[in-house]
Amino acid sequence: MEQLVRFGVSVDRHLLKEFDRHIKRRRYASRSEALRDLIRDNLVGEEWNVDKETIGVITYVYDHHVRDLPGKLTDIQHNCQGQILSGMHVHLDHDHCLEVLVVKGKGSEVKHVADALVSVKGVKHGKLTMTTTGKSIR
Repeated sequence: MEQLVRFGVSVDRHLLKEFDRHIKRRRYASRSEALRDLIRDNLVGEEWNVDKETIGVITYVYDHHVRDLPGKLTDIQHNCQGQILSGMHVHLDHDHCLEVLVVKGKGSEVKHVADALVSVKGVKHGKLTMTTTGKSIR
């Protein structure tokens, strides 16, 4: 286990009060654990920006009645099979489907896959959520 280091932080009283509310809502055991999580989240964001290997989840909802849309989305997925690890398809109602794809690769590659899928006419909403492989975060 890594050695823990203690350090002091000065913050505005109002900001600390809001932080304590955040800690309570998220059920952190301590301010320290919440602060560690915030630091990790920032470092993960930097990994994505510097094009390190990342993991992402692409979710999107579309109307499967839009002409050729399912085929276009499938073609994009086949062209990106090096980045797509897994997928799930859910029928939401008579007209709408949800796709969830787990993707892996350099940040720019993962973003390219998400942009290609979400920008297709007929996709009603889509979002990319990025995270880290965990290799460089302790």
